[in-house]
Amino acid sequence: MEGIIKLLKEIDPEGLSLVEQRYIILRSVYLNQPVGRRVLCSILCISERPLRAEVKRLEELGLIQINQNGMKVTQQGKDVIDGLEGFIFGIRGLKPLEQQVKKRFNCEKVIIVPGDLENDGAIKKLLGKKAADFLVSSLNDNDVVAVTGGTTVAQVPKSITSNYSFTNVLVVPGRGGLNEKVEIQSNTIVAELAEKLGANYRLLFVPDNLSVEAMESMVNEPDIRELINTIHNADILLHGIGRADEMARRRGMNEHKISDILNKGAVAEAFGYYFNSKGQIVHTTTSMGICVSDLKNIRTVIAIAGGTSKAAAIQAFLRYKSQAVLITDEAAARKLIEL
Repeated sequence: MEGIIKLLKEIDPEGLSLVEQRYIILRSVYLNQPVGRRVLCSILCISERPLRAEVKRLEELGLIQINQNGMKVTQQGKDVIDGLEGFIFGIRGLKPLEQQVKKRFNCEKVIIVPGDLENDGAIKKLLGKKAADFLVSSLNDNDVVAVTGGTTVAQVPKSITSNYSFTNVLVVPGRGGLNEKVEIQSNTIVAELAEKLGANYRLLFVPDNLSVEAMESMVNEPDIRELINTIHNADILLHGIGRADEMARRRGMNEHKISDILNKGAVAEAFGYYFNSKGQIVHTTTSMGICVSDLKNIRTVIAIAGGTSKAAAIQAFLRYKSQAVLITDEAAARKLIEL
């Protein structure tokens, strides 16, 4: 495959670029269908005129259908997406890139999707799909799966279309909830993921920013204490990686506190812990759930994040926890190598 791609690049580089462009458009339609042209322009960050011409050609080729509800990919189009995935992977040289990142950070595994989340909103859904596929392949009977919140992690259950029956698997929140949209709260994601997996679940109805006194009082409740113990003994952890400044604001911190954390060198946040560029913890929020001390006993840690601006945050977390499965996009991976 790599030899053929090299020859094609030499004889018809423009043709390969066109194939890649149409693949990206087709994939974005599939991930967002039914979708209108203007919305697709916004997702792909391109102007409407060139997109209109490509969409018309894809329709002529029988790869998409257009009606009053928007565009949808035909079965023929889906077959093209599936068939071209490995080819596009080869065109962009992502296999060597995966190996570079894996070797540099000593990761258990690295999975890269082509593109940049910050220039293509569909990449977030693709990251969710790759994370879901890996999670399903990693599950064993009697596993406990801990899941945190966030917009990218929320895409994981949404991407599962097959019917599973992991009746002996338990899905639990990795941390308490934040004061944000309910659809990206860990409890919501846990319930949706468990339903898609045919698994059991338990929810943690505790905010993630309680005072120490309130937290100690709640931990003494037998049901909560039992659930927290289950979370600490999870077999699989699925979590996002955030930029320190963004996550501090999402957690409702005031600007003085945010400045204090950033002045300590914080660049990354994961499940309530803030890391500097060397992977050292510089701040911790009070919360129930997964602790960094639990990571050494978790069989599989799956970290999911994408976008160029997340590269420094990803780097910081991997320097703390190198033996993780990283699922990211091409832009973040290339920036990681530059860093």
